[in-house]
Amino acid sequence: MADKVKLEFTNEFNGTLTSPTGEIKIGVVEGSMRPYHLLFGALGSCLYSTFLDIVEKKRLTFDGVTIEISGEKRTEVPTTLETGLIKLIVKNPSNEEQFEKSAKLASKYCSIYETVSKVADLSLEVEFVKE
Repeated sequence: MADKVKLEFTNEFNGTLTSPTGEIKIGVVEGSMRPYHLLFGALGSCLYSTFLDIVEKKRLTFDGVTIEISGEKRTEVPTTLETGLIKLIVKNPSNEEQFEKSAKLASKYCSIYETVSKVADLSLEVEFVKE
């Protein structure tokens, strides 16, 4: 069965996105997500899920990952995403070289990364921190 979400809005840009697993507020009021926040969140979470599958298969260890995503939209209509920067910050990796390779593989196999890369120039950076 296909994934399904429901969006309900007022007569202004304030609404709720409901999925089978939870809900979030969408709009311009405090505490709400805007469309590109949702896109970046989908991109980052898909990339991380794919990355996690790869590092688990390689039996690599780490303490966590922070993902920062930023982007610029085109000025011409439609104002699609022009560039995006995804930064993975890996905490206490067991093998930095293998984590770097795993991140590159994840960008190749993540379906949302591949979809977005059809319209935007995406860059991936990997950083390591020891805590």
